[in-house]
Amino acid sequence: MAQSILAIDQGTTGTTAMVIGAEGEVLGRAYRQIAQSYPNPGWVEQDPEELYQSVLEAGKAAMRRARVSTRSISTLGIANQRETFVLWERNSGRPVYPAIVWQCRRSTEVCRRFARHEAEIVRRTGLLVDPYFSATKLKWLLTERPELRKRAMRGELCFGTIDSWLIFRLSRGAKFVMDFTNASRTMLFNIDKMIWDAAMLKMYGVSEQLLPELVESRGPIAETASGTLAAHAIPIGAVIGDQQAAMYGQGAVHAGEAKATYGTGAFLLVHTGKRRARSRHRLVATVALDADGHPSYALEGSVFIAGAAIQWLRDELGLIRRSAESLALAHQSPARSHPYMVPAFVGLGAPYWDSEARGAIVGITRGTTRADIVRAALDSIAYQVADVVTAMERDMGAPVKELRVDGGAAANDYLMQFQADLLGRRLRRPSNTEATALGAAMLAGVATGVWKPKDLRAMRRTDRVFAPGMDNGMRAELLDGWHQAVGRVLTEPRFRARLRSARV
Repeated sequence: MAQSILAIDQGTTGTTAMVIGAEGEVLGRAYRQIAQSYPNPGWVEQDPEELYQSVLEAGKAAMRRARVSTRSISTLGIANQRETFVLWERNSGRPVYPAIVWQCRRSTEVCRRFARHEAEIVRRTGLLVDPYFSATKLKWLLTERPELRKRAMRGELCFGTIDSWLIFRLSRGAKFVMDFTNASRTMLFNIDKMIWDAAMLKMYGVSEQLLPELVESRGPIAETASGTLAAHAIPIGAVIGDQQAAMYGQGAVHAGEAKATYGTGAFLLVHTGKRRARSRHRLVATVALDADGHPSYALEGSVFIAGAAIQWLRDELGLIRRSAESLALAHQSPARSHPYMVPAFVGLGAPYWDSEARGAIVGITRGTTRADIVRAALDSIAYQVADVVTAMERDMGAPVKELRVDGGAAANDYLMQFQADLLGRRLRRPSNTEATALGAAMLAGVATGVWKPKDLRAMRRTDRVFAPGMDNGMRAELLDGWHQAVGRVLTEPRFRARLRSARV
C-alpha cells in the first residue's frame, strides 16, 4: 500500500488539510473557515472547540477527497498559528476561556508596564515587548480572572499554543507538549538554552505547572487516539509553527536564505544558521529548522495586516466580491503614487512596533476610484514587506539575494511583480503556494522515514520567478511617499525615530 501523509495547517482564518503523496503531490485538499469574534475594540478571540473540530472535519474531508484508505496515512504533520493560545482544564480538556488570538491587543497596558524590562526580555527570549506575543495576554487573563490564577497554581489548568491544544485533544490528553518553534513565540522561553525561562515565568506570574513539556518539531511526537481522525491511531510525526513550516517547505534551511508568507499577515524569516542573530532594527529572533529538521535560528519580521486588508475591502467595505478581483482592479489604477493605504488595523508590526497606531488612507482626491483604493491595499502589503527586508539586510550586513514567497496572496501576480520591483530583488514562487502545509508534511515524512532530507529538493518546484523592472528613481519616490503616509499614523516620537531608520 502506497504511503501518504496528512498535513494540517491550522491558520488564523481557517484550517487547511492536505494529503500528500510519495512524490510530494497533493492527493486531496479540504478547508474549513474559522470564525473570529471582536468582543471589545482591539480584542480578537476564537472558539477553541471550533478550532479542534475544524481540524477533524478538514482532515477527514481531505482523506475522502484523496480517495486513500486511512490505513495508508503513515503520519500526520501539524502546523499552526503560533502566538494564539488556549487555557483549558487538565482533567476534562474543557477550555475555560476563548482562545486569545495573536492579533489581539488587549494587553497593550501590560506592555507599557513591562517596557522598562525590554532589554532583559530580548536577551532571554529574542522577542520585543508587544501584545503580539502570548505572555502579556496570559498575564492579562490571569490578572483579570483571579480564580483562573488560583486554579493554575493548583495544577488544574493547561496553557498551550494551538499545537499544544490540538495534540492534547487528538491524543485525548495523553500528550501535553509544545514544540520549540511555538514556544519561542510565547515570551516565556529561553531561546539560547531551549527551556522555559524561570525569570520570565516570575516576571509574568506564570506557574511552571501550567506549561507543557518542550519537544523538538521533528518527532515522532504522539499518536492520535482511535476515533478522532480515523478509527485507528495515526502517528504525529511533526508539529511546527506555521511560519517555520513554510520556511522548511520552501527549503530556506541554510544561513542567508529567506522566505515571505503572504497570509492574513505577512511574515518574513531569514535563516541565521546555528547562531542566534542580534537585531539592531527591531526584528525578533526565533527558532527555525535546519535541513534535517533540527533546531536552528532565524530573524523574523511580522507584518500584522497583509491579506486581511483585502478581506476588509471585501467583507466590510464591499468594494470587491471576491479577493481575486483585486488583481484586475489593481491594473485599472493608473497612478501608483497616490493614494497610500496604511493598514494599521491592529497597530503596526516590524520594524515600528506601534501597537496603538491605526489605519489610514492618505492622498484621496475627488478623482480617487474604487480601483485606486484596491490597488493601494495591495501595494501596502508590498511596502510593509519592503520595510522588513531593509531591516533584515541591515542586520545581516548582506543583501537578501532572492525572496521565496508563498501563501494565499502570493498567487496575485500584480502584488508579486510590484514586490519584486520595490525590493529590486527576485521573488521565487513555488508551484504549491501552500508551503505551510507542505512543510509540515515534509518534516513529518522525514521524521518517520518516508523521505530523506535530500529527497525534498525535488519536491520544491518553482511556478514563476518575478524579476525587478523598476528604476531606482521611481522606487525611491514611491517608498518616500509610503514613509510619509506611515509617519501620519505613528503615535509617539520614539516610533517616528524608527521610521527614520526604516528609510532606504
